[in-house]
Amino acid sequence: MCGIALVLSGDCLVVAPSTATAAAAAAASGTPFSNEEKGVSVGELEEALRRRGPDSLGCHRLHLCADGTIVDCDSGDGVCGGVGATELCFIGATLQLRGAEPVSQPLVAQSGSVLVYNGEIYGGINIANDQNDTQSLLSSLESCCCYDFHVADRDEAYCCCESVGKSVPQVLSTIKGPWALIYWQTDSKTLWFGRDAFGRRSLLVHWPTPDDSRFILSSVSPPSFSRNNSAIEVNGLESGADPDFSGHTKVSYWEELPCGIYSIHLKDLDNNATCMKEGCVVEVRKHDWTDSSLHTLIRWERKLTVPTVDGLISAMGSVDKGNHNLPSCFRSCREAEDSTGNGFENRDVPSDICLSPAHRVLIALRESVMLRTNVNILCQSDLNKLKEAELAPIAILFSGGLDSMILAALLDQCLDSKWTIDLLNVSFDGHLAPDRVSSLAGLKELQRISPLRRWRLVEIDSNLANLKEESEHVMSLIYPSNTYMDLNIGIALWLAASGDGWVNGQDGDRYKHKSTSRVLLVGSGADEQCAGYGRHRTKYRVGGWVSLDEEMRLDVQRIWKRNMGRDDRCISDHGKEARFPFLDESVIRTLLEIPLWDIAKLDEPVGKGDKKILREVAKLLGLQEAAFLPKRAIQFGSRIARESNRKNFGSNRAANLASAGSVEVHKRND
Repeated sequence: MCGIALVLSGDCLVVAPSTATAAAAAAASGTPFSNEEKGVSVGELEEALRRRGPDSLGCHRLHLCADGTIVDCDSGDGVCGGVGATELCFIGATLQLRGAEPVSQPLVAQSGSVLVYNGEIYGGINIANDQNDTQSLLSSLESCCCYDFHVADRDEAYCCCESVGKSVPQVLSTIKGPWALIYWQTDSKTLWFGRDAFGRRSLLVHWPTPDDSRFILSSVSPPSFSRNNSAIEVNGLESGADPDFSGHTKVSYWEELPCGIYSIHLKDLDNNATCMKEGCVVEVRKHDWTDSSLHTLIRWERKLTVPTVDGLISAMGSVDKGNHNLPSCFRSCREAEDSTGNGFENRDVPSDICLSPAHRVLIALRESVMLRTNVNILCQSDLNKLKEAELAPIAILFSGGLDSMILAALLDQCLDSKWTIDLLNVSFDGHLAPDRVSSLAGLKELQRISPLRRWRLVEIDSNLANLKEESEHVMSLIYPSNTYMDLNIGIALWLAASGDGWVNGQDGDRYKHKSTSRVLLVGSGADEQCAGYGRHRTKYRVGGWVSLDEEMRLDVQRIWKRNMGRDDRCISDHGKEARFPFLDESVIRTLLEIPLWDIAKLDEPVGKGDKKILREVAKLLGLQEAAFLPKRAIQFGSRIARESNRKNFGSNRAANLASAGSVEVHKRND
């Protein structure tokens, strides 16, 4: 996992999305601002990114001169700067988790191309167990052909090289796993950037403004800058008066970059006298995903939604057909161990049980967890330096609820028995918070199904009244999200990811412990795909199966903006990497192949019909108690929402009234 950034600036350069070219041209015609006086500085970006990638931090600068030459400012060859020069400043901070040898970013190829990458590759590009993802991806990108951006009346440019190499969008479309990247293709003088189709890794964008005409990409916003630009004052809340929004500005400095692949072609700047005199607007192009199977997942279309006679027959036929593929997809534990290096117990499962949809989901989820918990050579060498009691390479954000219990049980199957598993639980009401109660019960159930595993429940207790500085810091992490709900969720995630809490020992002693796990499994995506929210039940009650399906599709398609960027930034701030097994491409595909009535049955009570498919998975894993637990969001289960409402509004009722008016995050004067 890494933190990445780019600052693109030039005396006469303005970057604009295709829908805002006219506005950008107007901005370009005025006085250009390419300095850092009214915007974020490179130093501030480096400081923020270093928290995400504590193992190494690098910066690489290129200058595109007016005569068309490219000068590597870090090599000492040539003179940087000059009239009309355009600068690209790449920043990469690395959390080293994969590969046999440490790798620092930015990576610079022999051709002069530059890559900063934040992600993991679980398929699509062949990577050996001891190889680094970023190096392998750069090798694949270097074999790509160049685009011809001068094709008239075409939405998509042609590959113009004589070789049969793939295009950059084709390579990126094949990646299985979460990613965000920035790539400079020096041969075509094209800047590529983007994030995966579900936005599992954060990437923010600053579009040029009259105050700061630079084009900037970053994994996260610097704390000092965000506090000064995102917070607003909300006066009179305690007296019941209407909130004052006079300090609010509609235009944010940062935006979440929508999922997709983008490019900026800078070759037109070569020897362009008009650009040097009047300013030049370069357009950002968005490219289509080229993988048809990925298009299917993005559209999130389920074939069997409404129960009918034909639909039931079709569903039965698809299950029988799927059973023929079981030997390849449901491998024996020994085969899985040989391919991943992880230890397994011998749990061969007879093929006849795989006729059930729940077994198909279990297979996909187990494979997803297996891919995300492979302790490779580099990671093992670091872990061997720790004391035996501290050996916990992977932790789980743990509420004791259905999703985290499933992940814990699967992790137990995929991780060598010599490792401890840390269960990180946060509470704002001590042992009275619902999530603390369920986590203690969940720990007992996990110990029952796997008594030989060392389970360690880390109880992270906090008081919102004592978190003023921490709350301000989290405000910078959730930005550009800016609601009380975002802040509450962000604080809870940030504290949980710290792993800094207390453990109840076997002898009854209670001791301080800070988890050293650098990989955290998170249950994001389960509720959206399996009808876990209360609004899903409402939609089903009002509009039936069709309305439920539409609401679930909306939730999945907007998860990048509402959840993933925010959650990635809050968790990664501790130098930890969040991994989301429920959002694996194969898991998503498997759930879409299952009829909706097998996913959820919302005419049944809460704790039974919602997320029906996952409750059946839990039973298959031996989690009989967890299979009936109701859904609780982290802000309610940890009781931070209640504490926040009391602090900011005086009561829950006052908070509900204020939220109806879309009160935004504020910085209090107390």
